[in-house]
Amino acid sequence: MNPLNVERHIVPFQSFRTWARVTTLGRTDKVRSPVVVLHGGPGLPHDYCLPMTALCEDGRPVIHYDQIGCGRSSHLPDMATDFWNIDLFVEELRNLVDHFGLADGFHMLGQSWGGMLASEFVLRYPKGVLSMTLSNVPAAMPLWIRGINGLLSRLPTEVQSIIHAHEAAGTTGSDAYQQAVEIFTRRHICRVFPFPEPLESSFRQLMHDPTVYHTMIGPSEFSTVGTLKDWSVVDRLDRIITPVLVLAGEFDEATPVSWEPFITRLVDVEHHLFAEASHTPHLETPEAYFRIVGEFLRRHDRIGLPAKTGT
Repeated sequence: MNPLNVERHIVPFQSFRTWARVTTLGRTDKVRSPVVVLHGGPGLPHDYCLPMTALCEDGRPVIHYDQIGCGRSSHLPDMATDFWNIDLFVEELRNLVDHFGLADGFHMLGQSWGGMLASEFVLRYPKGVLSMTLSNVPAAMPLWIRGINGLLSRLPTEVQSIIHAHEAAGTTGSDAYQQAVEIFTRRHICRVFPFPEPLESSFRQLMHDPTVYHTMIGPSEFSTVGTLKDWSVVDRLDRIITPVLVLAGEFDEATPVSWEPFITRLVDVEHHLFAEASHTPHLETPEAYFRIVGEFLRRHDRIGLPAKTGT
């Protein structure tokens, strides 16, 4: 098996820093267009997306990064609420693209919130974006909330009662609440248990500093009261001409009502639903996931590009 090369970078951004990782094959006859992986959360570090380095196997650089406020990038727990906005993360991504010299062509793979961010980025900076993969992504937070409420209503009654009681009391840090949430997590976020270590690592880091998640989402997946609660890209989708692959799991917390606008409104779109998977099919059904994503990326590559992923 061809070994992987890993380079780690600190990318200056405003007065802060963005941590990034570039993974490439040790030797390859072809250099395919790089893919930038945008993690979810917001504020859930990139670790759970590390298996996406499987996309290197056909000679493609894979770039992971931790968005500001989480992981190995700058942590800013004392920033005002209005600091944490979509514009900040779009400009951070733009800075990353410029830093690595990707303007000649690159793919974006956004998972959950990362796909929301990718959609906003391509609307503002479409040049050079060869394709966009939206993995488990809602087109609007009100639609996400509607779907989540439907899933919550199908949990056992006693689990629903625990969740509602602790959210009303503001005691979401309690053991009883966390145990109830884990039932939802095992059904609709990751159906592999014990959870894979990359996912556990991201969860641990999120618990250590939940600033971004609590500000933009709220105390939990069920109480979306943060700054993203009204976000929607639905009415702007007809402006996106980039080829898009929309992915979801059969038991995904991103329910069909939340992602169907991508299918009906995008100009150039493909779609796949992973049976038996939920919100992390790259961890639950990896063979099918990377086959489908790899085929999509290859169809939209610019083969032979120089690898412009150094500083």
